[in-house]
Amino acid sequence: MIRKTRLAALVATVVLPGAAMAQESFTYVTNWYAQAEHGGYYQAVAQGIYKKYGLDVTIRMGGPQVNTYQIMAAGQADCVMGSSDLQVMQVREGGLPVVTVAALFQKDPQVLIAHEGVKGFEDMKDKTILISSLAHRGYWPWLKAKYGFTDAQTRPYTFNIQPFMADKNVVQQGYLTSEPFAIQKAGGKANAFMFSDFGFPAYANTVSCMEKTVKERSKAVAAFVRASAEGWKSYFADPAPGNALIKKDNPNMSDEQLVYSLSKLKQMGIVAGGDAGKLGIGVITDARVKATYDFGVGAKLVDPAKVKLADSYTTEFVRDLKVLP
Repeated sequence: MIRKTRLAALVATVVLPGAAMAQESFTYVTNWYAQAEHGGYYQAVAQGIYKKYGLDVTIRMGGPQVNTYQIMAAGQADCVMGSSDLQVMQVREGGLPVVTVAALFQKDPQVLIAHEGVKGFEDMKDKTILISSLAHRGYWPWLKAKYGFTDAQTRPYTFNIQPFMADKNVVQQGYLTSEPFAIQKAGGKANAFMFSDFGFPAYANTVSCMEKTVKERSKAVAAFVRASAEGWKSYFADPAPGNALIKKDNPNMSDEQLVYSLSKLKQMGIVAGGDAGKLGIGVITDARVKATYDFGVGAKLVDPAKVKLADSYTTEFVRDLKVLP
């Protein structure tokens, strides 16, 4: 069951003094259980930022058994959190007309985690690498092409750190903000290598919507994108309000994990780095999306006959946003 946090809100966008008040409902589904990686959205609820822009927002948690795109296709969500713009292109190829309208993570926090003796990807060619099935449709072809890895090295990753802890020859996938902390808490010493620092082009934590929603509810989408960017800025300044709602939705989330994850988001410039520093939180650029598309086509992860680059995203909601960190 997907848990949810609700916010009663006011009128859409600009309201003239004395005008009648109204509310517009908007549902957003995240890609996992509530965590610091979703902090800006929860902060926008907690601080009334969505309310300021006239939205009655419902944030719903995703999880391992939740197909967010299916939920959106069924009309149960207005937009969802895409794992990356590459994923959105692949979903579009599958027949669902989805569009990326913002990217709250300028860097994808995906990493490979190795034991402390490993100093780089070049040292992993003789290692067993644990990756998920989705990785074969994402970053793995990029790693193979760039570093000469082979499919024979891979084994399934089961979202459990014990195989890594038990074998010094094992490397595993993870999120910079999550698994390294779990390994550290378990007494392990490891090095994490984030793909985006080595040229992996994809955005992450995208706001992804149906074409119909973008066309018919553009004002609501614009309000959601702006309020979410402001939510992230507020979360970085004082995360306590957002964290309280995160823990309400996900009681298993610890304060220690929240502090660790937020510190990594800040340290690595995942939200505020890159183009966001000059163009604003949530920005997407033509050049970056094209780089993702070109990689996807070159790796045969995206069929250009089925997915046109221009159809997979729009910059209309972020090009003039300029919510600077």
